[in-house]
Amino acid sequence: MNYDWETWSLFFQENWLVLLIALVVLLIVIKVVRTLVKWAIVAVIIIAVIAYSGYNLQDLSGSLDDLRSMGSQVADTVKQEALQAMAGEADKAVYTNNGDGTHTVATPTLTLEWTGGDEEVAVTYRGTSLGKWKMDATIRGLIDQARQHG
Repeated sequence: MNYDWETWSLFFQENWLVLLIALVVLLIVIKVVRTLVKWAIVAVIIIAVIAYSGYNLQDLSGSLDDLRSMGSQVADTVKQEALQAMAGEADKAVYTNNGDGTHTVATPTLTLEWTGGDEEVAVTYRGTSLGKWKMDATIRGLIDQARQHG
């Protein structure tokens, strides 16, 4: 059973109150009761908490996978919009050599920044950074067209 930190974190966030109450009861039982019965009570409390939670860690891991896939779908959609903006705004693209070895291509909604010789560009779409992208044919085409206009 290999669960990542996000799975455990979600489990604790959703069950924090029950876990806190169980911890307080456990501490009281451990302080007050001094026999083998104490450990039986501790085991019952732990089993009750697990049963009460209604989740097992595999269920939580599944929900995190769903969230990750939804996030990647959103990122793919934004990337497609940025690529469409590159194609649609290529005639408005402005190339700038910043003089320090970095270059910038800016359109009304898109900005590309890179260092000469790099194969990656930093992409900003509508003021939001989309990270570094590999320089592909679409990006090179926008850069070339911006250089011709600039």
